[in-house]
Amino acid sequence: VQLQASGGGLVQAGDSLRLSCAASLRTTTFSRYTMGWFRQRPGSEREFLATIIGSGRSTYIADSVRNRFTISRDNDKNLVYLEINNLKPGDTAAYFCAATTYPLTTTANDYEYWGPGTQVTVSS
Repeated sequence: VQLQASGGGLVQAGDSLRLSCAASLRTTTFSRYTMGWFRQRPGSEREFLATIIGSGRSTYIADSVRNRFTISRDNDKNLVYLEINNLKPGDTAAYFCAATTYPLTTTANDYEYWGPGTQVTVSS
């Protein structure tokens, strides 16, 4: 499984942004995988944000961002999305998508596949 996140950039506080993560798979189907989003600020550990099961019917969002972040997926297009509303300077980070065969999990070490991050920079 290869993952590629996109949609980051320089935005202003209060803006909204939708990050996308495209999955490339050779011998399996996208819906087998639980997908997650994480972010990492310079000098900090990777932070869990959101996860969604393969069917898309169940999600879990970190408490710290629950009122502003939404995760969704399109299994026909092998895409998972992270929508971020009311961006704050504290959201500045590299955002990563990841895939796992575990059920919903917030633990980074449970995710077997990671894509390169997409940078989000929020100016005040």
